[in-house]
Amino acid sequence: MQLAAIVVSLVLTVVAVALIARAVAQIYRFVKLGQPVPAGSRVNDPKQRTITLAKEFLGHTRMNRWGIVGFAHWFVAIGFLTLPPTLLQAYGQLFEAEWILPVIGGWIPFEMYTEFIGLMTVVGILVLIAIRLLNLPSRAGRKSRFTGSKAWQAYFVEYVILTIGLAILVLRGLEGAIHGVAGYEAAYFVSYPLVAAFDGLDTGTLQNLIYLTAAIKIGTSLVWMITVSLNTNMGVAWHRFLGFPNIWFKRNADGATALGALQPMTSGGKEIDFEDPGDDDVYGVSQVEQFSWKGILDFSTCTECGRCQSQCPAWNTGKPLSPKLLIMSLRDHAHAKAPYLLAGGGAGMEGLRDEERASAEALKDVPAAALAEAERPLIGTLEENGVIDPDVLWSCTTCGACVEQCPVDIEHIDHIVDMRRYQVMIESAFPSEAGTMLKNLEKKGNPWGLAKKARVEWTKEVDFEIPIVGRDVEDLTEVDYLYWVGCAGALEDRAKKTTKAFAELLHIAGVKFAIMGGEEKCTGDSPRRLGNEPLFQQLGQENVAMLNMAFGESLDEDGGVAPETKKPKSAKKIVSTCPHCFNTIANEYPQLGGEYEVIHHTQLLQHLIDEGRLIPVTPVEGLITYHDPCYLGRHNKIYTPPREIMSAVPGLRQQEMHRHKERGFCCGAGGARMWMEERIGKRINEERVDEALSVNPDIVSTACPFCLVMLTDSVNGKKNAGTAKESLQVVDVAQLLLDSVKTPPSDPEPLADPEDAPEPEPVK
Repeated sequence: MQLAAIVVSLVLTVVAVALIARAVAQIYRFVKLGQPVPAGSRVNDPKQRTITLAKEFLGHTRMNRWGIVGFAHWFVAIGFLTLPPTLLQAYGQLFEAEWILPVIGGWIPFEMYTEFIGLMTVVGILVLIAIRLLNLPSRAGRKSRFTGSKAWQAYFVEYVILTIGLAILVLRGLEGAIHGVAGYEAAYFVSYPLVAAFDGLDTGTLQNLIYLTAAIKIGTSLVWMITVSLNTNMGVAWHRFLGFPNIWFKRNADGATALGALQPMTSGGKEIDFEDPGDDDVYGVSQVEQFSWKGILDFSTCTECGRCQSQCPAWNTGKPLSPKLLIMSLRDHAHAKAPYLLAGGGAGMEGLRDEERASAEALKDVPAAALAEAERPLIGTLEENGVIDPDVLWSCTTCGACVEQCPVDIEHIDHIVDMRRYQVMIESAFPSEAGTMLKNLEKKGNPWGLAKKARVEWTKEVDFEIPIVGRDVEDLTEVDYLYWVGCAGALEDRAKKTTKAFAELLHIAGVKFAIMGGEEKCTGDSPRRLGNEPLFQQLGQENVAMLNMAFGESLDEDGGVAPETKKPKSAKKIVSTCPHCFNTIANEYPQLGGEYEVIHHTQLLQHLIDEGRLIPVTPVEGLITYHDPCYLGRHNKIYTPPREIMSAVPGLRQQEMHRHKERGFCCGAGGARMWMEERIGKRINEERVDEALSVNPDIVSTACPFCLVMLTDSVNGKKNAGTAKESLQVVDVAQLLLDSVKTPPSDPEPLADPEDAPEPEPVK
């Protein structure tokens, strides 16, 4: 027994070590196939990055959002990382059954730790196995987050962990018995029942059981190593190694998710200058090797857990996009194509040394499967043998749910937009309806193609003066805020109600503000997320130049802000009722030289209520449910102000929808989907309104003009179909607040003496 255990274990050890070393080298070379990233962008502030990694792993800050799943996974992860000494002990026990680790072997705290973590690893993996079995695709279909995951790999990893955990506990029981533990001891507080069960067996039997169990533990561990070494695309196993660098190299050193701003287009690790592009600049991604090395690392790190898929509005409404399946497809394609790329083929060889470049002759040694994979188009239909179907690419609303939920910080949206950029800029292949939006933006500066004078028509519909820059005020130094109305707020009838309500609230509160006089253009949110980066750059640069001048800054001869006129960011305040405008101006215009202090209108309204400059007095009766706009919530983490405004309105009773805040469900308009027809599956806005109707509200509120339009369209359709009550309203929170502030109560209380009223503090 002992000799066989030793021979088998040592042979497996030699094979496993050799294969794992080869696999690590393969993955390293594979990741290097990706394009470089801008200098310093992934390695800035190494101390903070290390702190972020420690927080995310030790605190399981992202996994623990899933309750019991995060708790169970924490123990499994800690067990994997801290119980390797038990593997070393098992090797020693092959040669001497009574052998213990030097120094720490027999140390009570270590023994107790091993017992506890061994037990919790078993409990944790049993919980995860149960969760998987209760949510099998065969049971739940598309609603299962495991749909499309490679089931055999998951089962293999889970049952390997279970076997090793049980082997640790059995070995502990055998160790206690062979060392003659008499009675209960703290070092065996978990395994003592096993110690008692093995007590009485003769020494030879105990030794043979130790040899056998140690061989099972070692053999199982080594079979796992061999299997994952032969399957370098086995994300469910490799994520436990690759997750650490993927988190460390994430976009934001402080741990913030890769949401908010999109990154500028780069080629060869350098930002593309669209006014003077390089002859060899690559626009977007048309081959897998054109992703950055961080993208390749992202693909390899995917654990196929499906959290992104479970939250994706496209997947939940019957569309072909699953963020998980998209990343898996890119990973498997990249791994299958890697031998071709490493032999010198493809477009991603810039990172290789000359001696590593292979001639066409070397491609003869590339496996036929890799050559065939290299022929596949990255974007193409099933008939074209494409890796990613166009319908998958264009189903994305860039809502950020996938990025928000991913436990290993994969940056899905960046990769999707990079592929869109190539399709739009090089292939001119995108949904035809979006073409109208792009033409209108190019010609008129707004998606509807209306004349610029139409942007200020709404000001004639209010009974007070709306100051306009250049007409009523010389520049924005004369006011507290520039109110950036945005295209929808100025031109779309439903959104204009929000615009007028917010303007009136500012007027009531005595806030000095002004608007641009129609010279402004679309911020560029939709064309950028569609993939038309040059149009975004054009619109953004024109807006930034206009804004800088409006804030009293002048330009030098090179087109930059003259140093002597440059104002601090805090002196350039902008408020917007559109989260898309807010996100673009606050997070993306700094890429174009525009640094402003930008807030959303709900933040300013909450501030004015807190200061007593707006006092809701009239009850607005009814049950209200609030829809979180994606670009206000997930992308910018603004959840509280709208809810506090509603709480301040007398009479309202709030009820959250099932999916809200970080797990809020998209309205379907983001990612330029506002301008595209929704032909596949259920409409996303229909799904969201169904969720709202499930709480039987009187009012559905939101804080975004796009959401307002999408939700209103669905509610009106349901009213016509008789599935929603006629009294149901869809309004912006600003409209609710105005109703309560403006309308006098039916039985007003006597007013206090004005001389006793405190002076309102100015807006800071």
